[in-house]
Amino acid sequence: MTDDSVDVLPLLDELRVIGQSGLMDADSPYDRERNERLLELASEYYGRTIELPPEEIRERLAADLGYATAKVSAGAAIFDDDGRILLVKRTSDGTWGFPAGGVDPNESASEAAIRETREETGIEARIDELIDVYHGEPGKSGPHSVVHVQYLCERTGGTHQPSHETDAVRYWNIDAVPVWHPDARERAIDAHGVWLETRGSE
Repeated sequence: MTDDSVDVLPLLDELRVIGQSGLMDADSPYDRERNERLLELASEYYGRTIELPPEEIRERLAADLGYATAKVSAGAAIFDDDGRILLVKRTSDGTWGFPAGGVDPNESASEAAIRETREETGIEARIDELIDVYHGEPGKSGPHSVVHVQYLCERTGGTHQPSHETDAVRYWNIDAVPVWHPDARERAIDAHGVWLETRGSE
């Protein structure tokens, strides 16, 4: 017996990229028409898959100007002296993950990581070093492909305070976290390895 289910979001994301990029390079009305049709199809089936009206999806895609690229997010890995990692419980799905979010226009990834930490946890932090850059597949934590930049950070102040995006903020032993946000556990293990290396160099 075979599994006939298909993960449609990567396909839709590729159609979106082809359509948006094709509109930028279109030299004829026929090319524009074909690429507009690709975006219409992508909007319709995005809407069916993630339960949003196709019109809303189409407006969202139309607002994404320029060459279609992956979304960029950034996050902070912060450890206490016992090696526990700071995590937030997301209101959207009840999973635990890093303070993280999308990089705003005219903002660097490191600035985004610090801002998201402040907004989601109430904690001020500084960047210590880059942990790694990851690829998030469509459908894992959103409908589009994401490039995620993860930093090792150090707490410099502030008080634990959940936001409208987070139900709770606390330090966890990595093996004790009940429900991880997609890909967060593997990235936490990477971050812990980098944290141990920095402790060894002190």
